[in-house]
Amino acid sequence: MPESDIAWDLPGPFTMDITVRAEDTDRLGHANNVVYVRWLEEVSWAHIESLGMTWALHEETGKAMAITRTEIDYLSAANAGDQLVLGTWLTGFDGRFRSSRQFQLVRPADGRVLVRAVSTHACVDLKSQRPSRAPAEFATILGGAVVPGGRGL
Repeated sequence: MPESDIAWDLPGPFTMDITVRAEDTDRLGHANNVVYVRWLEEVSWAHIESLGMTWALHEETGKAMAITRTEIDYLSAANAGDQLVLGTWLTGFDGRFRSSRQFQLVRPADGRVLVRAVSTHACVDLKSQRPSRAPAEFATILGGAVVPGGRGL
C-alpha cells in the first residue's frame, strides 16, 4: 500500500519511515514498548526541525519544549523486518506555554494501525529546567503548524 493510500487520522501528517530491526524486539518477539517511545521522539524532533524550530534556535532562545505526558495505545505488534510509517501532527498550542502532538504508526503492507499516541509538552528554560513562556519564535512556528481536529490540550 503506498503511503498516499494510508487512512491517516488527520490530514497532512509529517512522516518517518521505519524498518523494525531485530534489536528493536523483546523476548516476546515484537517491537519493545521503549522502542516505540524512541520512534515518537525521533519523528517529533524531525518534524519541528523541518518547521524551522532547530536546535540552534533552541540554544539561541535558551528554551525548549519538554514532554510532560505521553499516552500510547498499542493496537497491534510490529515484528523484525516490518516496514512502518509513523505520522505526526501538532494538534494544540496555547500560545504561551503548552503544546500537544498526535501520532499514528501504520504498517502499509496490511494497512494496520499499530499505535496511536498523544504527547503534551511544556516550554522550559534550558538552564534552570523550569517552566518558561515560549519565545515568540516558538509561538509563530508552533501556532502556525497546528492541525485542527486532533487530540489537543
